[in-house]
Amino acid sequence: MTGPSLDATSERLLRELVPQVLGAVIRRFHDFAAAEDAVQEALVAAFTQWPQEGVPENPRGWLIQVASRRMLDYWRSEEARHNRETAVALEAQTLAPAADHELAMNQDDTLILFFMCCHPALTASSAVALTLRAVGGLTTAEIAHAFFVPEATMAQRISRAKQSIKTSGIPFSPPTPQEQTQRLRSVLHVLYLIFNEGYTSSSGPDLQRLELAHEAIRLARAVYASLSDDPEVTGLLALMLLTDARRVARTGAHGELIPLMEQDRSVWDQAEIAEGIELLTAALSKGRIGTYQLQAAIAAVHDEAPRPEDTDWPHILALYELLKRMSDNPMVTLNHAIAVAIVHGPRKGLELLQPLDDDARVAGQHRLPAVRAHLLEMAGDREAAIAQYRLAASRTTSIPERNYLMTQAAKLSEG
Repeated sequence: MTGPSLDATSERLLRELVPQVLGAVIRRFHDFAAAEDAVQEALVAAFTQWPQEGVPENPRGWLIQVASRRMLDYWRSEEARHNRETAVALEAQTLAPAADHELAMNQDDTLILFFMCCHPALTASSAVALTLRAVGGLTTAEIAHAFFVPEATMAQRISRAKQSIKTSGIPFSPPTPQEQTQRLRSVLHVLYLIFNEGYTSSSGPDLQRLELAHEAIRLARAVYASLSDDPEVTGLLALMLLTDARRVARTGAHGELIPLMEQDRSVWDQAEIAEGIELLTAALSKGRIGTYQLQAAIAAVHDEAPRPEDTDWPHILALYELLKRMSDNPMVTLNHAIAVAIVHGPRKGLELLQPLDDDARVAGQHRLPAVRAHLLEMAGDREAAIAQYRLAASRTTSIPERNYLMTQAAKLSEG
């Protein structure tokens, strides 16, 4: 017979606390891999003890205490424990008060962990992957999807990243102000990917993972609070707000996907749109245009159109032309093709998709056939569009996206 289990509220609390606890433990012990294992053991302890004993008054401090004890046990078992013993003993003497004190600190351990994961021993892609795993809570499969690589490849990359940090000799510790500046672009990229996964989940029964999107916005606000003069920091926060403003309108009563041009714009969050546009205006006034600002500008053009037919597509196309010059992201190419199709006709857009057939980053993904299907439908090529919709549906692991794509194919078949 199984014992009592955690309720949904307690499970959600644990998920929210994991990055904060991991950040605190890593800051103290400077060993990512061991700290991650210790935090996982603390979570197991919480799932075992909290249903029987109740959620502690200070759950964050409780988890830090348990994880830190696991770290002390790990250190003592290492061959080099004799060299570390004095430092460990001193740490143990102040362990309990430190955990309670850290709860009241204004420092955001999750944000600090972001910067720590962007370690100089790592390549940019490895740093992003490691941070998505440690802070964003994404699975290896979800991270692989974001990077357009197989899951096995991403698992190896994350494993190598942990090993690189361990063997580099560079402490895994909170960065200095200069190091924060050097790592900022990687941090922004991580926030961008976490928000995207929250806004459109790559797999599962739900279109959106709101906890991820909201956490990305919260952390983007924290970065902005410290670096409001950086136009790309401001641009990223603006992009998130202008995109998140449409969240409620993106799904129907049964969780089905509603595309942008069919959404009820009266339920878009006007407060988020106003804040996003204010931030974007401030960023653009700096005169240093970056990719996040351009994406935010595109989102703003959509958000400011009261009806789909009022959308200024020539303006959007011009912005995508600029963005393509600054970014080699295949998603930019796909969106640019859509804008070209609307402004200059679907055949022009379809021509722009052809090079992506040889691009390994998207050749096996569902987005390419989904966009091609949409443009073929615009061009009146019904049979080809049906085939592409079905191909896209077979490739996606998101149930709402799959249902939408199959519905589009069915509508064309009936017509």
